[in-house]
Amino acid sequence: MTDRYASFANSGPGRALVTRLGLPRPPRLRRYREGTPPLPGPVLRGGDGRLADAVAAVLAEAKIDVVDGPREGLGALVYDATGLTDVVDLRRLYDFFHPAARSLAPGGRVVVLGTPPGAAGTPAGAAAQQALEGFVRSVGKEFGRGTTAQLVQVAPGVGEGIAATLRFLLSGRSAYVSGQVVTVTADAPPPADWDRPLAGRIAVVTGAARGIGAAVAEVLARDGAHVVALDVPGAGDALAGVANAVAGTALQLDLTAPDAPARLADYLGARHGRVDVLVHNAGITRDKTLARMSEEAWDAVLAVNLTAPERVTAGLRAAHLIPAGGRIVGVASMAGIAGNRGQTNYAASKAGVIGWVRALAPALAADGVTVNAVAPGFIETEMTARMPTLLREAGRRMNSLAQGGLPVDVAETVAWLASPGSAGVTGNVVRVCGQSLLGA
Repeated sequence: MTDRYASFANSGPGRALVTRLGLPRPPRLRRYREGTPPLPGPVLRGGDGRLADAVAAVLAEAKIDVVDGPREGLGALVYDATGLTDVVDLRRLYDFFHPAARSLAPGGRVVVLGTPPGAAGTPAGAAAQQALEGFVRSVGKEFGRGTTAQLVQVAPGVGEGIAATLRFLLSGRSAYVSGQVVTVTADAPPPADWDRPLAGRIAVVTGAARGIGAAVAEVLARDGAHVVALDVPGAGDALAGVANAVAGTALQLDLTAPDAPARLADYLGARHGRVDVLVHNAGITRDKTLARMSEEAWDAVLAVNLTAPERVTAGLRAAHLIPAGGRIVGVASMAGIAGNRGQTNYAASKAGVIGWVRALAPALAADGVTVNAVAPGFIETEMTARMPTLLREAGRRMNSLAQGGLPVDVAETVAWLASPGSAGVTGNVVRVCGQSLLGA
């Protein structure tokens, strides 16, 4: 659905009017397009922590220019804060960012690399590292013009494991991801081909017939995966269209059926022998206030959104179809973090996905399998297009980027988490919400 306000606000007459009235002006976001440079300008690096060599290697391999001082048109600011071991060291953030704060080109990126506070070694070190979270989230709300800001907490001893995450956060693929804290706990070898990191891999995407699921299927296929697009039989025609468009296969299956996990395991075992990427995207809403909600509406939402991912994953694991290097990504929601009026069932199910991911990640780490979640905010889909106008406009504007995201924004985040280079990223919940002003 077209965001008419954003289009008007970026027109000549509209730009002048919204500025005069003090209204939000949604920036034009810099999204990934094949053949375009990863950044709109060079990177300015700072900090004297333990990741200097690793950051330099990533930027060199990605062919990103680096400059040694502030200048107009910077593409990104990257600061290695792992060397901050005391609260007095926080002054270094001001010294680096203050002169460069107005130098970023539109769509610029800010990435701060830190240490998990629990691994800082001292209370003062933990305080300094925790302070980075408040700093980064504030920068994401201040810099404007489509700038995003992220904190990457890198465990001691990790170096090359940051490559996939740093590339993603600096690129147009992360256009609607801002104010996030990502933890990298292990090293990972880079993919053989950064343009097709999923080549040769089998990916299953549930709820793939439309919206976010269709976008995920498209992006995973672009990155080289063979996609098994799965949805309910009632969506068969749309599902076939998605599968054909990505040169994948379509599988009609109701995941709430008692035998669904076994049927899916049999299908994947016979056709492919494994599943390398499992994306639990299927989800439904049955919105009513709790006092007016039927038990059928409660049960249906929990069954599709939460119980099905649990059962399907357990079934595929029992059949030994998720190999080492496997990736599991659950689609949660900002509703599961902040709650929503009229969505007690939906919010409970999506919060449950977050809890499930966080508990499952350490359990599967020994098998070399990662488990993460994405939590979309307001995304422009058929569902949000049906919202009342005032609620839809509030959803679009109540974030640091002052606009709704697109299904591809969620899909790009899923693809990053699915990459072989993201082996050290597990147990994370990444919001794709333009840094929503609601929730954590």
